[in-house]
Amino acid sequence: MDFPELAARTRRFTSGAPRAVTVAGDGGRVLFLRSTGPQDPADALWQLDVATATEHLVAASGVLLDDAATTEGIAGYATDPAARVAAFALAGRLFRADLVDGGVVEIPARGPVADPRPDPTGTRIAYVTGGTLRVVGPEGGDALLAGEDNGTSWGVAEYVAAEDFGRHRGYWWAPDGGSILAARVDDSRLVRRHQHDPAHPDQSPDTHAYPQAGGPNAQVSLHLLDLDGGWVDVHWDRETYPYLVSVHWVEGGPLITVLRRLQQHGLVLAVDPRTGETQVHAELADPRWVEPVAGTPVHLPDGRVLVGGELAHDGYDARCLFADGTLLTPPSLYVRRVVGRLSGGGAPDLLVEASDGEPSQQHLFRVRTTVGAGGIEIRRLTQEPGWHVGAVGGGTIAVGARSLDRMGTRWTVWRDDVEVATIGSLAAPAPYAPRPVLERVTDRRLPAAVLYPRNHVAGRRLPVLVDVHGGPGRQEVRADRSAWLERQWWADAGFAVVTVDNRGTPGVAPSFEKAVHRRLADVMLTDQVEGLTALADKHPDLDLARVAIRGFSFGGWLAGLAVLRRPDLFRCGIAGTPLTDWALHDTAYSERYLGLPVDAAEVYAHHCLVELAAEPVVVPDDARPLLLVHGLADRRVVPAHTLRLSAALLSTGRPHSVLPLPGTDHAPGGGTAEQSLRLELDFVRRSL
Repeated sequence: MDFPELAARTRRFTSGAPRAVTVAGDGGRVLFLRSTGPQDPADALWQLDVATATEHLVAASGVLLDDAATTEGIAGYATDPAARVAAFALAGRLFRADLVDGGVVEIPARGPVADPRPDPTGTRIAYVTGGTLRVVGPEGGDALLAGEDNGTSWGVAEYVAAEDFGRHRGYWWAPDGGSILAARVDDSRLVRRHQHDPAHPDQSPDTHAYPQAGGPNAQVSLHLLDLDGGWVDVHWDRETYPYLVSVHWVEGGPLITVLRRLQQHGLVLAVDPRTGETQVHAELADPRWVEPVAGTPVHLPDGRVLVGGELAHDGYDARCLFADGTLLTPPSLYVRRVVGRLSGGGAPDLLVEASDGEPSQQHLFRVRTTVGAGGIEIRRLTQEPGWHVGAVGGGTIAVGARSLDRMGTRWTVWRDDVEVATIGSLAAPAPYAPRPVLERVTDRRLPAAVLYPRNHVAGRRLPVLVDVHGGPGRQEVRADRSAWLERQWWADAGFAVVTVDNRGTPGVAPSFEKAVHRRLADVMLTDQVEGLTALADKHPDLDLARVAIRGFSFGGWLAGLAVLRRPDLFRCGIAGTPLTDWALHDTAYSERYLGLPVDAAEVYAHHCLVELAAEPVVVPDDARPLLLVHGLADRRVVPAHTLRLSAALLSTGRPHSVLPLPGTDHAPGGGTAEQSLRLELDFVRRSL
């Protein structure tokens, strides 16, 4: 079985691997999802007892559902802070698992269940269905907490929150379990998009609301809802600060982060749960855009508020953590996420995911929440080179480690700096071991990598495939073997595969990320070209007379841009579900980087593939072939957008083909997308 088929059958080698790891508040239990093997897509809920290092099955769809042949698994779960109770949805039904005494029961619920969450006491379960927020009590009974008949949704994250700000929740329990802070979303003003699948012409098109750049956003408000029917509105200037970026309510009152539409200014607000009034705790400002740190803001045990921000003065260029304005992390540390609090050894410390000087690696750090006479105190907990993530509860840390030396994520459990358990993985082994050469190139020290065929003999010149994403918030050059599997397949087909993380990508420094503001096309393409040229100087086997470029989503836009603007270097391109016209993309994403369309029409035109493709071809040889791959399940780039680009290419005689992928979105993965690899390979070989 070759790589494309094996990758499709194993969900890119993730089936059977543990994921969604949670540590109980007392550190005694670790929960995770895992299927039964490398070709089983149905994840089950498992629990590991830290004291005995033993695993046992909590719940599986084959046991709970009437249809024993179902392939549907548990997609996600939620627990109370102590992890005594877990709630999850399966086939639209609600289930409750007792994690202490054992046993799983189905809870009668109204309609298809989404995002069920137990209250902090483990007594009640809230869930969303059909745009309404409901609560199931301890004695049964399913009560409507909030809902309307006008299409407004309660308890869900609106489109831009989930896609652009990483907020996937729409409601939060109070620490005492007596009330819920819920978001109300009214998207009635949004553009209605009709997405038709050409592979199924007999079906009605899917219609959905979309916040298109320059147009209206969904109206989002917050409300404190008592379980006995009381109601308090949360007050802030929603016209000035329309984006609700984050909400945290673990202790004390709720903390929320809100941003202006262009995201150059934001506020961290403390909410009074009795009155709904808000008080400004911190301001976030940047002339380009504000980039909050995941896991913040949050209350510390001593009442201070932890806020993530950027230090950009006195020669500093860093992403740091502050507690009521006091710096807790050194400027050398690039903070990516606050995982949680780690107790033991005095005052609780923070467990933080961060990079320290090398963007291709991410490590776990223990950060002191108090600054003593010795100054800032941090300690790196992971030593092996690679990419590390964590989960924490009490004094227990679950560490997920990826590296270039092995496949997949290895999860280990630590207590008091001692490894006490390993979470087993049943994932398929990779068919080969990629060995990318990771480097920093040009005077900007761009992270870059070269991958050769496994049978490559030095001195043999190779055509080059530039595999690109390049978008903000996304890194491709990582010390993680799984990131290079598909690229190794391309390399073994006879290419030197090159990947460059241009400016705009995270991990290096805030200035590196934000240099692209309002000029993504010029900066990013320049970095790709200069990075490739610098790599060729170091690797003489790279034949720059035969260069192809391939990317999906943002990378699809960048690949199309490269072929259209630099045909002297890029001989052909594969643009997978490309961002064809930024004016048709969503508000929060397009406006963050390019501004409002009404104020920056020329900037949008400069970044538009359709307008670029419509420019006359002056030199016939400059019309390089382009393959447009379109995932028909994508909501950001509907088929009409790709067809519009195709029409522009056709009008100027530029050779291109369109490859539709029914049932897939803009990211490679899944059976149909994997099968397209062979067609893409054939296209590149013919074009070069």
